[in-house]
Amino acid sequence: MRRTEHEGRGPLRYGPPPPEAGLPVLPGIAAAAARAAGHARGEPPGGGPALLAAAGGYWDRRGLPAGPGHVAAAPSAPALLLALTAAVGGDVLLPRPCPAWWAPQARLLGRGVYHVPIPAESGGVPDPYALLETVRRVRAEGGDPRLLLLGVADDPTATVPPPEVLHEAVEAAAGERLHVVSDETWRDTLHCPRATVLVSPAEMDHGRVTVLSDLTGAFLPPALPAAVARFPADAAGAALRARTLDVLTALGACLGAPAAAAAAYALGEPDDVAGRLTAAVRLHASLAAAARHAVLAVGALARPPMAGRHLYADLGPLGPGLAARGVRDAQDLEDHLGERLGMPAPGGHRFGDDIDALRVRLSTAPFLGSTPEERLAALDAPEPLGLPHVGRALTRFGSVFDDLRAESGRSTPPR
Repeated sequence: MRRTEHEGRGPLRYGPPPPEAGLPVLPGIAAAAARAAGHARGEPPGGGPALLAAAGGYWDRRGLPAGPGHVAAAPSAPALLLALTAAVGGDVLLPRPCPAWWAPQARLLGRGVYHVPIPAESGGVPDPYALLETVRRVRAEGGDPRLLLLGVADDPTATVPPPEVLHEAVEAAAGERLHVVSDETWRDTLHCPRATVLVSPAEMDHGRVTVLSDLTGAFLPPALPAAVARFPADAAGAALRARTLDVLTALGACLGAPAAAAAAYALGEPDDVAGRLTAAVRLHASLAAAARHAVLAVGALARPPMAGRHLYADLGPLGPGLAARGVRDAQDLEDHLGERLGMPAPGGHRFGDDIDALRVRLSTAPFLGSTPEERLAALDAPEPLGLPHVGRALTRFGSVFDDLRAESGRSTPPR
């Protein structure tokens, strides 16, 4: 039987390393967590006053005012999305591809999940015309689409949708009475912030957009995970928040005091947090550009990475050579590259893409090194690509792709 999206021959062979794995925890974050470690109780469902005020301030500085009554926190982004999905109700629409953890939340609740292809310009948002057609078809088949998930700084494609493309998708969603959840985890990691215009859909439709951010993506170490959500600043938004808190309460999804204190500190964006984020963005941008250069050099395809710490590559042009090695779909590609690169290489089917398409998401984190010292050196270096361990990792990456190109050339019949 043919394998379908999100299905594979099992779990990923290599677990993806958490963002900034191995780096020392910033002193300010460590101190905030330590001060709260002796608290007998954790945060209430949805977060306590200090964390909610810090989250509100974070969004205020980005032009999205949010009082404590329209903000919520949870110990992880999947838990928060699960609660939001349950609170909104109905079937769920997702762009194709999308983050691997989005669809399971809806499926766990027994909701229908429908993928909509992305436009040519970027990932993160569905093509608006395809979105309208999908909604029409789902309703004609008796479905009840109510929720659209999208990402303005997309994982997995590492792209940022142009404002006009995003506006068309949000307008189409509003016309079909869909609530939008905008994943903005990577919004503060733009590789070229002066040349990239990032707009939140919450700025376009104030009453139908909830913003979600996984703080572990850019602000917090993996040992102190937290996620926050901003609800529409009206009565309907407050009611949605209340329903979301009910679900979080039922799940027992409450932040511990140390993680909440660390999140509140990080959301205040003090100098140490802002400085590390700036350095990390610069580092991962240079690594993503180098990885893309290696991918394009062998004739494969990849959109220019604009945010985050990933690269989404399409190896379709190398199909003949890959087929000669027994690589005929995304699962085969995941296995093949994961073994040869020694790093995570999840196939596009993990993100809802067609399993027959030879697409793969590649992370920049493994290029930083295998020890905390190597990773910190890469973060602090003015020219990280010149470090020996970074150079060796990129050379190995390039040689694997050069090998694929050579094999593809041998497998292409003469014209």
